[in-house]
Amino acid sequence: MKFAIFGTGGVGGYFGGRLVQAGEDVTFIARGNHLSVIQQTGLSVESIRGDFV
Repeated sequence: MKFAIFGTGGVGGYFGGRLVQAGEDVTFIARGNHLSVIQQTGLSVESIRGDFV
């Protein structure tokens, strides 16, 4: 299944990242500061269930 995460902020980034970890095909859509940071450092998530990039 293919997923598109429109608005890759805290919630979209978390759930989209978990979908990627599960092997799903995910496209992230971001703009502004979120886009710049993701392009430079990747999507970074800190969670009580484990951090990931």
